[in-house]
Amino acid sequence: MDSAALDRFEAGRGRLASLAYRLLGSAADAEDAVQDAFLRWQAADREHIVVPEAWLTKVVTNLCLDRLRSAQVRHERAAGAWLPEPLLEGDPMLGPADTFEQRESVSLAVLTLMERLAPVERAAYVLREAFSYPHAEIAGILDITESASQQHVHRARRRVAAERRGGGEVDPASARRIVEEFLTAAVSGRTERLVEMLTADATAVSDGAGLARRLLRYTSRERIASFVRAGFKATPAKRRLAGGTPAMHIALVNGVPAVLAVVGDRVVGAVAFGVGDGKVVSLYGIAAGDRLTRLNETWRQREPDAPPVISAW
Repeated sequence: MDSAALDRFEAGRGRLASLAYRLLGSAADAEDAVQDAFLRWQAADREHIVVPEAWLTKVVTNLCLDRLRSAQVRHERAAGAWLPEPLLEGDPMLGPADTFEQRESVSLAVLTLMERLAPVERAAYVLREAFSYPHAEIAGILDITESASQQHVHRARRRVAAERRGGGEVDPASARRIVEEFLTAAVSGRTERLVEMLTADATAVSDGAGLARRLLRYTSRERIASFVRAGFKATPAKRRLAGGTPAMHIALVNGVPAVLAVVGDRVVGAVAFGVGDGKVVSLYGIAAGDRLTRLNETWRQREPDAPPVISAW
């Protein structure tokens, strides 16, 4: 491969990775898809590729669709033990974030909701909402009609809107203050205050620190408050499991504030918060090590924006 062809691929690598991440919800799988696309680009008759960006977009999209349709992935995700991989703010894999739709499409809440869409619906939704592709181009990428593209996007929008909790965007500073207060209440054992800070339809999902075979799900304020209180209660056993005494930082993860439990330079757990109308709408707790690999890589490359909220938990 000549340097011009290599440079052309590398120039679009970030966009391809962010597309694959939105489609797959996994940074590792997204990187694999992009690498497979590179191998196909390397082997292709590039002189006959009129628009390389469109060709690569179609290749990556279809590689992701093949994976979403595979029996192994369907089994893994149907088993109820899968959550999207969280990414730290500033990670280039998060991709475009100029519009509300682009930012929302990479939130853990929407990535989780998209698991309920058919693969082609998910692809059409991502291409339209996150990358602003016209329906004519989406039809070409997915080998469907333009009318079918419109229908897929319409159905996907309707399903996401029907299950979305909370309103529109929240000021980041306000959201951070709410999460700080929620964390303070959790650590101090103020369960009643936790209940007050949750919306009536709040939800919480946790991977059980990677120890549970299925995700833990809670849908009542009282149960969520009890779960959060128990989860944030410091014990010697939890410190042993974490490999030390964590400090609690607040950072942005997939566009929302999150509490990160950090031991040394290693993030051992993340709880991402959805906030709306001054209250907590949703919580996503992730502590399985293989789901925090890329977040950890990004965390080690930068200094925290602020000192920990709790220096020794």
